[in-house]
Amino acid sequence: MNFVKRLNHSHELFLPQAYGAGLEDKKGPLDHKVLDVPEATPVPFAIFQFTSTVEGVSSYRVSGETDGKISISSDGWLYLEEPLQWSPEKRHDLNIEALSADDNVLDGPYSVVLQVMDVNNNPPVFTQSEYSGSIREHSPAGMPFVQVFATDDDDANTPNAQLSYSIENQIPNPSGQFFFTINPNNGEISTTEEGAEFLRARTGVMYSRGETQGSVDVLKKKFDEFCSPKTEVPLENNPFFTCVQHAESKRFNAIQDPDYILIVRAEDLGGGAPNALSSTTRVNVAIIQNLWVHPKPITIKENLLIEYPMLIASVRSNDPSALYRLVQKEKEIPFPFTITEDGSIFVTEPLDREQKDMYILVVLAEDDQGVELETPMEIQVKVGDENDSPPVCAEAESIFEVQENEKVGSHIGDLLILDADEENTLNSLLSYKLLSQNPTNPSEGMFSIDKERGRIQVAKHNFRRKDVPEYQLMIGVTDGVHSTECNVVIKIIDINNEIPIFEKNDYGTYNVPELADVGTTLLTIKAIDADDPGTGSSRVVYHITKGDPDKLFAIEVDDTTGEGRVYIAQPLDYEVQSTYHLQIDARNPEPLIEGVEYDEHSTTVVVIELVDVDEPPVFSVDILNINVPENLTVGTTLLTADAKDPDGQKIMFKLEGDEQGWFEVDPDSGELKTKAEMDREVVDQIKVRIIAYETEGQKQETEKEVSIQLLDVNDNFPKLQKAQGFMCVKNPTPLVLTAVDADAPPFGEPFNFALQMARKSPNWEITPVDGTSAKLVLKKKPAADQTFSIPINIKDNAGMGVTQKFEVRVCNCTELGYCYMEPGTHAWKLGVSTTIAILGGVFGFIILFLIIVIYRIKKKDKKKEKVMADGETNAML
Repeated sequence: MNFVKRLNHSHELFLPQAYGAGLEDKKGPLDHKVLDVPEATPVPFAIFQFTSTVEGVSSYRVSGETDGKISISSDGWLYLEEPLQWSPEKRHDLNIEALSADDNVLDGPYSVVLQVMDVNNNPPVFTQSEYSGSIREHSPAGMPFVQVFATDDDDANTPNAQLSYSIENQIPNPSGQFFFTINPNNGEISTTEEGAEFLRARTGVMYSRGETQGSVDVLKKKFDEFCSPKTEVPLENNPFFTCVQHAESKRFNAIQDPDYILIVRAEDLGGGAPNALSSTTRVNVAIIQNLWVHPKPITIKENLLIEYPMLIASVRSNDPSALYRLVQKEKEIPFPFTITEDGSIFVTEPLDREQKDMYILVVLAEDDQGVELETPMEIQVKVGDENDSPPVCAEAESIFEVQENEKVGSHIGDLLILDADEENTLNSLLSYKLLSQNPTNPSEGMFSIDKERGRIQVAKHNFRRKDVPEYQLMIGVTDGVHSTECNVVIKIIDINNEIPIFEKNDYGTYNVPELADVGTTLLTIKAIDADDPGTGSSRVVYHITKGDPDKLFAIEVDDTTGEGRVYIAQPLDYEVQSTYHLQIDARNPEPLIEGVEYDEHSTTVVVIELVDVDEPPVFSVDILNINVPENLTVGTTLLTADAKDPDGQKIMFKLEGDEQGWFEVDPDSGELKTKAEMDREVVDQIKVRIIAYETEGQKQETEKEVSIQLLDVNDNFPKLQKAQGFMCVKNPTPLVLTAVDADAPPFGEPFNFALQMARKSPNWEITPVDGTSAKLVLKKKPAADQTFSIPINIKDNAGMGVTQKFEVRVCNCTELGYCYMEPGTHAWKLGVSTTIAILGGVFGFIILFLIIVIYRIKKKDKKKEKVMADGETNAML
């Protein structure tokens, strides 16, 4: 009977759907394996059935970190006898072996790792069973005042420990509106917009500076001051006093008697999941009275006749020990306000709205060290207007004009009056009245004025300038309390009954070179008007009405002399038009009276003839910029220079500034062509000059710069900067290979380095360093000094590249880390046979030299012996 059958006789084998659909999914060969096992499973719990492929296996054995909870059956089922518990990085390292009937190991051991997987079996736990917080009334919405916090023993890296906070209930909640909200991520509790508006604290005793809040002694003193008649009953026995004392005690202890109780829930799985675990806590909230409240804007009537200083407002800090200070927001002098130590604000003198209509007081509540106890409070003080400013004439004498023939009801002008009192109030509402007119001929009441707006109009006609050139009016203005009188002068101006008359009706012909500068004066004209000087009726303006549709000419008027200067307004061109017949009209700014018309006397003519000048050739465009690829075929036309001679002469072209000798220009057509191959790597931008010149006459010329930008093509491959190197056998430091490519992006770097060998090299490998470099690494040291020629393929970013040889000498190094001889560094590098021959010759020369030296020494010794012998013979004789 196998393991599963045996288990089923006494227990039900537990196979959760989340970890497999059935037993068949939990079977496999005996091998190294990592298995996930959920924590807190019912037992026995089948994990996996191992089957060895070795013949003769009769049972299996498990060892290692079993903790007495993990077993294996004889038919290879690995199972739990007790549930596992998850903890961070919790795992069980096991070894499984297949045994024979006599317990000999036939297969294994194999390493099997059980990873304990967390399941959501731990609810969140708040760090406190009850929290308390307080917030002042009128506090802005969204400002946190208390924070709750919960922990979850499940895996913090899974949703099992991802907590979400919410407010389950608010007690009391008679309106059905929540006054509080909670941040679902961090548990911070703040007020909602409704809470900021409607939350109110319980009223209580007001404390002064130096008084301890809730103190029995302070309460007794206040009770004696405010409760009368006094009785002989001790305060401790007075039910009213004990009630007040009890209320004050509860007001300063939110836990005993909170204003609001919040039920807060913490839920795992991110909140809202049907199988999420949760827990709740209680938050006691006390609403604290906020005495630091902005007063409404204050209005003080100006010039108020009372006794000063005058109390205008009071402020009170939430800290009874606060010291108050008053500063002004604007740096205005004087500042007629002060504040007392108990927060009473006074104005010290009468205010003047015309001097300043608004004050902003900034009240500071500080401790005795100057540290702010409250947020600075701004109080607006508006100065109420009093009708204390009389109307004032804007001008000492207001001057207006009216024509002789002006119609009744015509608007002459508006009398401007200034009143410093507040606008759009009764204090600045003005009334106008015409008091007098001087002179009174031809009759009184020649003018009228609108009572409300001060608008002066013509009341009667028949003005005659020669009889009365101007009228003096006296106009009274009042605001109901104050009055003033203003002088008004109305000048009678002549009617425009005369037309301007030119001094000449034909100014003849004027010659001017076609290249004359703009602004050049051509002639001066003048027309005279017989109307009164200095009026719009006599002023003359000039207009070119015919012969100049392109506005090449203009006229400037000298207001002093009335002359008109005719000048060149735009460049002239003889080839476009050589003669201009101009008609010039003289007109007045003021309209002529009925029955009078402008005639031929107000018109003149003048002929402007241009003198032809030999002009240089003109190009059709100002700037020539072209972009061409660098590999353009020789002989390709880049552009055709378009130029013409204004005088119609034949022109030809030539080229200058071609330092590279890559271009040529056709002298007749102006075609700019390539005459040699271009290379952007030599120069990427070329500026040449095409010159158009006349072949006859003055042979004038004009040049035009042409900017040619060469566009890169992939005509260069990456090249190694060095083709040789060496490595020390003792310390084979990788060689850094660097390549360069003259092409610009996208045909340049980054490069791709690769060994180009028929098969994978066991000795060498190449790894990238950056976009232009790679490291050549020696993997296996050679047995002796050796020079390697390594083929390396280097491709640019566009895939273009060739295989290049890099020669590496691997050798025994000197103490300084250099080879005795680097490969290829000597031009006289010799072969083996030549080297042996040279060494043989050197050894032969040394042996010959030694033979000669020995022979000479022996010969010298023989001479010495002979001399000694001769000496002995002589002595004997």
